[in-house]
Amino acid sequence: MQLVSRKSKFYFLAFLKHDFKASITVFFVALPLCLGISLASGVPIYSGLAAGMIGGLIVSLISKSPLSVSGPAAGLTAICAAAIHETGGLEYVFLAVCLAGILQILLGVFKLGGFTSFIPSAVIKGMLTAIGIILISKQIPFVMFGYDKPMFWSNELFNIITFNHAFENIDNIWNSFSAGILIVSISSILFLMVWKRWLYKLISFLPASFITVVFGVLVSLGIQIFFPSIKLLPTHFVNVPHNVFSQVHFPDFKALFVHTAIWKNAIVICFVATLETLLSIEAIDKLDPDNRVTPQNRELIAQGVGNTISGIIGGLPITAVIVRSAANAEAKAKTKLSAFTHGVWILLVVLFASGLVNKIPYCVLAVILIRTGYNLAKPSMIMSVYKQGREQFMPFIVTVIAILITNLLIGVLIGIAYSIYFLAKHTYRAGYTLKEVQHGHYKEYVIELALNVSFLNKKKFIEVLDTIPPYSSVRVIGTNSVYIDYDILEIFQQYKSKAHKRHIELKLKDVPEVETIEIH
Repeated sequence: MQLVSRKSKFYFLAFLKHDFKASITVFFVALPLCLGISLASGVPIYSGLAAGMIGGLIVSLISKSPLSVSGPAAGLTAICAAAIHETGGLEYVFLAVCLAGILQILLGVFKLGGFTSFIPSAVIKGMLTAIGIILISKQIPFVMFGYDKPMFWSNELFNIITFNHAFENIDNIWNSFSAGILIVSISSILFLMVWKRWLYKLISFLPASFITVVFGVLVSLGIQIFFPSIKLLPTHFVNVPHNVFSQVHFPDFKALFVHTAIWKNAIVICFVATLETLLSIEAIDKLDPDNRVTPQNRELIAQGVGNTISGIIGGLPITAVIVRSAANAEAKAKTKLSAFTHGVWILLVVLFASGLVNKIPYCVLAVILIRTGYNLAKPSMIMSVYKQGREQFMPFIVTVIAILITNLLIGVLIGIAYSIYFLAKHTYRAGYTLKEVQHGHYKEYVIELALNVSFLNKKKFIEVLDTIPPYSSVRVIGTNSVYIDYDILEIFQQYKSKAHKRHIELKLKDVPEVETIEIH
């Protein structure tokens, strides 16, 4: 009982001193992202807000992460937008989200949260970069022209370079051009750059995304008052109905075993959401001054419950989000009460302040998303991968291109396959080292085996042994080897008779002998 009271006292004092203020900071970061991600995903505004509320009110209670904050993720926007196009309805996408949550719960229950350790970091970076490029490309029509048909920039980037409706789309963009949108967008981009470079240091407690939205709202109001001829149209603003729950689309469970695309998208959402969550909590644990470690499998169960509920009530997929979590850590949060309370603020805005939200132009949210996409695909990050060498850069660039040409799941699988190819190629090269030592009138060839020698090195060993001239000496050393494949041992045993015929002295040191099977 005393332990419970001490714990309650700690949470109460931490909330008053740190978490209350941090929750407001996180709310100002999360609200524009909830709205903007709804826009980019092609779903009602309600869906993003619902995901934000569930991420705060439900996921934070089940999770054991003290600092991570969950909500709709920018990394899943392209997947959701493509899923709507592929399945043909929002109710099918929300069913896929619900199934993805159940799959995540199963991953957590069976303690499979560590599977991300088997995915090469180059592939993960390539995936995030491709998502950033797609996210940026989808916002350009909103930012520059006020174009309101985001499905023009559908699933993959290179799909926009088609001739089916190219001229029609260009004509639509031209007809939807708005000078007011252009002014609001460019001024918001410039303001964001100035804020991040100079003003942020002076007023660090205000999040860049929130202050940029406020600036964009003021610019749009100024245009409406002083330049009414180029004012923004009602369709250019966020539209949260007074009864926000009128936008709810419930999943269609009757299509569960009819629509195969639902299962495919559920697996993709589960994979990407799990990957982004585990990467986020790993990153945020490094920012924790108290060095607390989040249990991966417990986090997957929490995220799974959140996604299951989000799908049932028509919300977007949820992940632990590094942008919100980093803001939470920077605001000196101490416990998960900060994440929970930010969900309360989102709920209060939905219920009582929808009129204020409706003053926000879509193009300002697009600016926020372009910044998010840029952070995912930073040129400095791409250059750092390039400097790490071909073994890192080639799988990275192959993953990026494969995702842009195909889709996220196939692109990642191609990236993993290419990484395995590089691994096999490296293993093939690094099976041994060969030294030539001259002793009077004959040469000694010293073959020192690597730490692990697999069957992939088989052809290489056959070739090198065949090139050794007669009347030489060959010494094979396996002292440093932990594992030598049976196929390699068999080659050495078979080479004994060939060495005898060619007058080659063969010495094996710390290389086990095996019986070879003759096939007649």
